[in-house]
Amino acid sequence: MAGMNNSPEHQSRVYRHWAPIYDRVYRGLLRDGHRTTATLAAAAGPDILEVGVGTGLVLPHYPAHCRVTGIDLSEHMIAKAREKVERKGFAHVKALRVMNAQHLDFADDSFDAVCLPFVVTLIPEPERALDECARVLRPGGEIIIASKLGDGRGIQGRIEEAVAPLVHKVGWSSAFRISRIGEWARHRGDFDLLEIRPVFPNGFFKVIRLKQRARS
Repeated sequence: MAGMNNSPEHQSRVYRHWAPIYDRVYRGLLRDGHRTTATLAAAAGPDILEVGVGTGLVLPHYPAHCRVTGIDLSEHMIAKAREKVERKGFAHVKALRVMNAQHLDFADDSFDAVCLPFVVTLIPEPERALDECARVLRPGGEIIIASKLGDGRGIQGRIEEAVAPLVHKVGWSSAFRISRIGEWARHRGDFDLLEIRPVFPNGFFKVIRLKQRARS
């Protein structure tokens, strides 16, 4: 939505306030999306990058054989995630780092899967971030995106636009379109959109699988 502040500074301020209560508010609401994201990422391979790890709500859902690296723009959210990893002894979590999704500090071809659970609508330049995800992804790997993704049509589309300023106050966007991700994949030409899976509640959230084609 035009005029909406989605800067890193805005997101950092939002999540500084949300970090202490985020788990209580969102654990149940997002559990199906988190579980689905982790399961699909693990099926693509053991080396996983989670962009927007937040307080670490997805971390319990990865199988033990995985090697998960999590990043987040918010130092406060990363601090909560580190506490959780230490408290619960998540050996499959290899690193948690403060990092901007648009400038990933990883080598090319580092991960089998990159997942973005409920974060893509918050990134100021999501296509740039997806390009970075593609860069660090190994050939044949997958990008898994979970989010509130609308199609902009009919009554639901009008509702999404109407509530966008409200949900923005808690760091979300309701007006981000599925078509935007599809257009990114088509423009690149090296990704296939394999699946759009509705998840709880009643398909309000969706999980998208994008597979990078093997290089010739």
